[in-house]
Amino acid sequence: MTGKIDAYIDCVSPYSYYAALYLRRNRKALESHGIEVEFHPIFLGGVNVGSGNKPPWTLPAKAAYGKFDSQRACKYFGVPPIRTPDFFPILSIMPQRCLIYIKKHYPREKYERTFLSLSEWMYHQNIDVSKPEKLAELLKSHDFTTEDIEKILAAASSPEYKQALTANTQKALDLGAYGAPWFWVRNAQGQEEPFFGSDRFAFMWQYLGLPFQDISIIEKEKAKL
Repeated sequence: MTGKIDAYIDCVSPYSYYAALYLRRNRKALESHGIEVEFHPIFLGGVNVGSGNKPPWTLPAKAAYGKFDSQRACKYFGVPPIRTPDFFPILSIMPQRCLIYIKKHYPREKYERTFLSLSEWMYHQNIDVSKPEKLAELLKSHDFTTEDIEKILAAASSPEYKQALTANTQKALDLGAYGAPWFWVRNAQGQEEPFFGSDRFAFMWQYLGLPFQDISIIEKEKAKL
């Protein structure tokens, strides 16, 4: 591999969801250039506290703007409109710990699809995935066996996976994170830099030295052809 994208994400963050969708859609192209992508579960609440940041919904101006930005992002990334559930924000500690266990014990595709489903269930189906019984239903929908589900949920309460999520979160903070998704990117020259959010990929591709087609405006007459 000539480069790597370490993505620090939390299911409570819709922009982590968008970023995961986008990077997975482009993984084949990235791998053709020797770029590896790895997703790391973190606890966004811990990042906010550790960095001194405030969630956007707690600031009236950001919350008002977020309604427009969310609609635009859903359209751009090709997903149904997000509906903020009554129970939002969830305490994402349990599902994030479960993801760390799944990442360690199951294939990458199953781990990543489970992450995407956490956001899909919460934002598109209005299901509180922080509840153990709902989380169990979600895992069952991904063909985890009853025994698998019991082990995954039990892991979320174990010292090993409590510490693992804390360590991931602290790692993100050590890399300068103040929100999610947070990316730490290494290029072919061994240089490393941070990137934030789901709308900075063009900057990332430039840093990695990748050929890409940026957004361009088509002249009106040419658009008619």
